[in-house]
Amino acid sequence: MKFVDEAFIDVVAGDGGNGCVSFRHEKYKEFGGPDGGDGGRGGHVFAVADPNLNTLVDYRFSRRHEAKRGEHGKGSDMFGAAGSDITLKMPVGTIVTDAETGQVLYELLTPGEVVTIAKGGDGGFGNLRFKSSINRAPRQKTPGWPGEKKNLKLELKVLADVGLLGMPNAGKSTFIAAVSNARPKIADYPFTTLHPNLGVVRVGPEQSFVVADIPGLIEGASEGAGLGHQFLRHLQRTRLLLHVVDMAPFDDSVDPVAQARAIVGELKKYDAELYAKPRWLVLNKLDMVPAEERAARVKDFVKRFKWKGPVFEISALTREGCQPLVQSIYQHVHAQQKALQEPVEVDPRFALGADEEQ
Repeated sequence: MKFVDEAFIDVVAGDGGNGCVSFRHEKYKEFGGPDGGDGGRGGHVFAVADPNLNTLVDYRFSRRHEAKRGEHGKGSDMFGAAGSDITLKMPVGTIVTDAETGQVLYELLTPGEVVTIAKGGDGGFGNLRFKSSINRAPRQKTPGWPGEKKNLKLELKVLADVGLLGMPNAGKSTFIAAVSNARPKIADYPFTTLHPNLGVVRVGPEQSFVVADIPGLIEGASEGAGLGHQFLRHLQRTRLLLHVVDMAPFDDSVDPVAQARAIVGELKKYDAELYAKPRWLVLNKLDMVPAEERAARVKDFVKRFKWKGPVFEISALTREGCQPLVQSIYQHVHAQQKALQEPVEVDPRFALGADEEQ
């Protein structure tokens, strides 16, 4: 299935049905009175977060979504039926934005979450509504109210705990395949990853986290070079970034430090908040470095890169060093989740009932 993380759609809720002017016509009932019913409301347009979807491809080719209008009111006190609602299934993590104003309307972050993105119009009043003691035979009615019409932009940001950063061919896909259930395309040429991949890493019973792998970044990505800049949005909801560095490039003239600095620079240009996220350094492909040279090469890289954060030495191909990294990641993610679940202390001055006690 083609991965699509952005789409534009038009949604139109149903118009309300018109009210009816009618009078009771029955034998021996000369003054039967008004019996015109109200019109039915128009159909709503809902959006639901479906955990079984991971792309917006359905909306790339189906742009207009219109609900049914309400039925008109009829005589004999018959009210019009409401128009049928429609429900649009979207992946969890979809952001619904007004395409004209740029205002974010909804974020579907919880599986099964339902929001009303376009409300149907109310039905019009029939003449039965206008009956009063001084107006025994009203001939007034009102038309149905129009339903909402919106031009929307749908943007998908995948929900993952950990995001992988790095140059093309740094070994990100090999790493996610080694530690999770994901099976991305792996080859000995750059840009094998063309769309984000998600993998669930199982640490133990009921202990897991989600890793997101995006296409590799290259220098100039923030200006549109390469593919990775198109998918950096998928890292904005992660709790931790892993900067994967190729320590054994095929070309001896390539400097891993220069490549790592280019990635950091592009990250900072794209989004300051993303740049400020916790970031760990993962030095990959050490199995291709002679054992007697590994320590010196790692020390030289860290010194020239001026890195003071956590450093992990791994080989994604042989899975050497992957397990300690996975355990550290889980502990970090679990600690952040636990911190968010802890109750917030309330200032006694703003506690419920504080004013009455004083």
